[in-house]
Amino acid sequence: MYYHASQVTDVKELIPHVSNHNKHLIYFSSKRENVLVYLSNAIEKFCKENNFEWNTVWNKWASYGFDKDGIQCIEEYYPDALEETYKGVSGYVYYVEKIENIDKQDDIPFAYTTSNNVKIDGFEYIKDAYEAILEEEKKGTIRIIRYNEFIKTKQEWLYKIIRKEYNDENLTLDYKFFLENKFKTILK
Repeated sequence: MYYHASQVTDVKELIPHVSNHNKHLIYFSSKRENVLVYLSNAIEKFCKENNFEWNTVWNKWASYGFDKDGIQCIEEYYPDALEETYKGVSGYVYYVEKIENIDKQDDIPFAYTTSNNVKIDGFEYIKDAYEAILEEEKKGTIRIIRYNEFIKTKQEWLYKIIRKEYNDENLTLDYKFFLENKFKTILK
């Protein structure tokens, strides 16, 4: 089974769009819990809530990785990031039993891509992404590294990454707005 998350309702067929890899792709995971993080995008949500106008594709924000056992670990890079990003956000987890011409992604466990249209076999409505993620945490299928725990061991790394991202000459205005507001102390 393959899973794909979206806030778009009533999808019958997924169509490839330009991805972070600059290719027309659709992304899937063979683990349902791993797609819950795609129900919201911290940059897009923050910008919209703060009336930042943007007329093109939103930058993606993904603060997760995987532990040695393949469990998705969501990291809070700033206080209450998880709740801020996902609480009150609804969406759909679409699923497909079989996909032809699917490729395994080497850099993300359980992730797959295809450049073909894919007919949906079914879906699950997620009323609140935050609650769904917390439920998976209780089950042990997702691990959440909250800000206070995260910053104790990764502060130096975070400061370096945020400054590097902010100084990137290709930084888009939506991402810049997000970084300036969420990481003021780092960027001083």
